[in-house]
Amino acid sequence: MDINLEIDDDTKNNDEQKLPLLRNVEVPEAERTLIQKAISQTFQSTAHLANLLPTGTVLAFQLLSPIFTNVGNCDSVSKSMTSALLTICGVWCFLVCFTDSFRDSKGNICYGFATFKGLWVIDGSTKLPPQVAGKYCLRLIDLMHAVMSILVFAAIALFDQNVVNCFFPEPSHEIQEILTALPVGIGVLCSMLFVVFPTERHGIGFPLSTN
Repeated sequence: MDINLEIDDDTKNNDEQKLPLLRNVEVPEAERTLIQKAISQTFQSTAHLANLLPTGTVLAFQLLSPIFTNVGNCDSVSKSMTSALLTICGVWCFLVCFTDSFRDSKGNICYGFATFKGLWVIDGSTKLPPQVAGKYCLRLIDLMHAVMSILVFAAIALFDQNVVNCFFPEPSHEIQEILTALPVGIGVLCSMLFVVFPTERHGIGFPLSTN
């Protein structure tokens, strides 16, 4: 009996190893049309690009976009509100690229803006020594990341059909091609630049370092 139990256990383990971890064999494979595949790819692209921006910025934009654009049916007021939303989110993505954080002697997290002389602590609760502040000085790569963040947010905005329908209710064939290809190109280019030129800052809305 013991031998049979051991054989059954081994067989069960082998069967489990053959099954992929992220696949449910009870659910049939989804058959998607070209439009459904394009929509799915859009959602995946938006999710990947959102990782390059401050936490909550894309979420706030996606929550407010249908309201401000009246689900894509814009009048003059809706266009103004949508333009203001895009401007505020874009400026926020730009500014937070110049922020950084550190831990004080008690382990509290402090945020500040990078300057040419060091880090200006926002709440003024502490002041960094000059030799430490020099590590947080403003650099050219910070400006580069700020510009790329605006471009990434612009790509995410162009993926939003409510925004596109608001500003381009009846686009021509050429404009439609641009609106389709431009955000993908921006996303690919900026993603590559973020990998080649990574930032060491942990500013507002970005993951904190364990160190």
